Amino acid sequence: MNCAGCKEKACAKGKDCTDIAEEAKAEYKDKGDANVLKSLRVSARIESRYYMQKTRIEEVIQYAQEMGYKKVGVAFCIGLENEAELLCNILSHYFAVSSVCCKVCGIDKSYFELERLHKDGAVNNKGTVAGAEIEPEEVEAMCNPIGQALILNREKTDLNIILGLCIGHDILFTQYSEAPVTTLAVKDRVLAHNPLGALYSGYYFKKLRKAARE
Repeated sequence: MNCAGCKEKACAKGKDCTDIAEEAKAEYKDKGDANVLKSLRVSARIESRYYMQKTRIEEVIQYAQEMGYKKVGVAFCIGLENEAELLCNILSHYFAVSSVCCKVCGIDKSYFELERLHKDGAVNNKGTVAGAEIEPEEVEAMCNPIGQALILNREKTDLNIILGLCIGHDILFTQYSEAPVTTLAVKDRVLAHNPLGALYSGYYFKKLRKAARE
């Protein structure tokens, strides 16, 4: 399958290029989970009625309300703690909100022999920056996406929102979350958490292509 390389996208006008259309329709209708078809309808309704009108945060709120969700969880990166506080404040006007920081439980990286970010100071592309050293005996807590999921599972959230979890940690969180998961922001420390910027920027796109060819 190579939809990304297709220039026609005839499926948008009803053409079926596969042999799974009936199987997919059955998954939406015949599996006994009413929330599947409900989610499909709510999403279509939001797109139809508010196209180019609502921000993603507004869409998340609208979706959760129309799905009948009462309790929302936010799993966030400590680097976005300010944004998490602002987001949870807004959400709390509509839902009960539980939020869990990525460093929850304070488990030292040494427990799993994980590489330390600050082993010789704050790392940059030239080496280290003085003044940010962490002594070997000091704790550098690891990110704990499974812990975040377990806590929100225990709190019985209806929907969980990812806010800037590291690559891989977002995958583990989604895997262990019992509630459905949506991502509000993807971490990209270089591009202000806008990973598509690497495709929109000529400089970064050339850099990506060069690396891919090597």
